[in-house]
Amino acid sequence: MIDNKHLVLGIESSCDETAAAVVAGGREILSNIVASQTEIHRKYGGVVPELASREHLRQIVPVVREAIEQANITLRDVDAVAVTQGPGLVGALLVGVTYGKVLATSLGKPLIAVNHLEGHVHAVLLEARAANREPQFPAICLIVSGGHTILYYVKAEPANGAEHFAYTKIGGTRDDAAGEAYDKVARMLAFGYPGGPIIDRLAPYGNPQAVRFSDPRMRGNPHDFSFSGIKTAVLHHIRSNPQLESEIEVRHRALTRGERTGDALRALSSAATLDLLASFQHSVVSNLVSQTFSALGDYPARSIFVSGGVAANSELRRAFETESARRGIGVFFPSRALSTDNAAMIAAAGYAHLMAGDRADSTLNAEANLPLA
Repeated sequence: MIDNKHLVLGIESSCDETAAAVVAGGREILSNIVASQTEIHRKYGGVVPELASREHLRQIVPVVREAIEQANITLRDVDAVAVTQGPGLVGALLVGVTYGKVLATSLGKPLIAVNHLEGHVHAVLLEARAANREPQFPAICLIVSGGHTILYYVKAEPANGAEHFAYTKIGGTRDDAAGEAYDKVARMLAFGYPGGPIIDRLAPYGNPQAVRFSDPRMRGNPHDFSFSGIKTAVLHHIRSNPQLESEIEVRHRALTRGERTGDALRALSSAATLDLLASFQHSVVSNLVSQTFSALGDYPARSIFVSGGVAANSELRRAFETESARRGIGVFFPSRALSTDNAAMIAAAGYAHLMAGDRADSTLNAEANLPLA
């Protein structure tokens, strides 16, 4: 039993992960349970909202129960219930929000509404502070995943004896998110879903300079992103190289047989395909890094945060670490386990709101397009 540490139960159901976690004092993870739906959505090549909602309904009670048991506490020991309000799939969000409201009411505990994007910021803070690595503010945070590619300017200021975080949106994607582009390219080339991990696994076997992709030319906000162009460029490259079609069909048949390991798919991929994967990833990573650091000119920062599912990408981490070292600015990532959607980050963000006195009530509702700033 953990005493006097403000135990927050976090609940996350914004997309296709049903998750619950208990975090003590905003920095000690006592449990972090994630029920993935990847196998359910894999055959569709992406998340099917109706199926996601149905699976959340099936998983939410056992996932919360397991999180409580693993933390070695009872529900009565929880000091607050923090739940993802949005953004995300509205049906999926409603499952978590409704369950969180009922649970908080029945326990007589505070209900805390958390923005999913703020959760990704706190995923960085949670582990950095647990390791006694205190990030310096203000910070520029890149949140990059299958659903989001957004830059925020983050300030942390004391308020009423607690830490208050203020967010300014710097820029975002005008079309596809980076992770979405990974998934679509993987689907074009028959590498399965999700696309990010398999492309990251195979890209080192190709030449990242073999296929040249032009950087998007943005009008208006120079800090915005665009990834639909590179996705279309990959499609044109495939059509211009018909010899790739036969191996795409071979890989497709392999996927239907359940052969989806990196080694199996690499054996079915030519050097030209591996070069295309490497070049695609290099172009996306280079754009993410250059756009993030170029924002320093307008938003002076003392730290860089990189969070979200794509933050688990090996090349992205290396590129950010190299550029950060060159510029002499600290870069912070969550662990790979906390890069993807999880409830520990929601509990950590909920703790900050709890300490600031923020509360939600029974009128709380899911918001699919909830803005952070």
